[in-house]
Amino acid sequence: MNDDELIAALAAGDDTALRELFTRHAPWLAARLRAALPPPDVEDVLQETFLAVWKGAGGYRPHGTPQAWIWVIARNQAALLLRKRGPLAVQLEEIPQAGADPAEAAAIRADIAAALSGPEGDVLRLMYVEDRPVAEVAALLGVPAGTVKSRAHRARRLLRAALGGAR
Repeated sequence: MNDDELIAALAAGDDTALRELFTRHAPWLAARLRAALPPPDVEDVLQETFLAVWKGAGGYRPHGTPQAWIWVIARNQAALLLRKRGPLAVQLEEIPQAGADPAEAAAIRADIAAALSGPEGDVLRLMYVEDRPVAEVAALLGVPAGTVKSRAHRARRLLRAALGGAR
């Protein structure tokens, strides 16, 4: 059976089709995901991906290749995992307060937390904490490389502004 036929069989309730799809596609999906995620997260994303394949098989439309459809699901699951994880976990209480009064220190921490949230925080974490190249970050987040670069630039600017008052 080809992949289109397996997806149709899965939609009809054939669970062995899911096992065959997993056997065919999990190795290359894992290899691509490992480029952007730590091993435990790769396993989680694979499980969520094939759960979504199982649930979504009835809605599959063969406009592209089944591999592309499965990759889009995996990429979306990886992005969802990163969003659920939240912004970069920084111990804001450990940032030196260099003589700042408590209210000023709290405002600085709030500014830094705001600078590290959202898409910019995801890019900062992937590029500067996990040391991922722009191309990998772009593939993982499902955005063009130029978007990753502009988000990284904006995040650095936000951090400079947030830390500027602390210096």
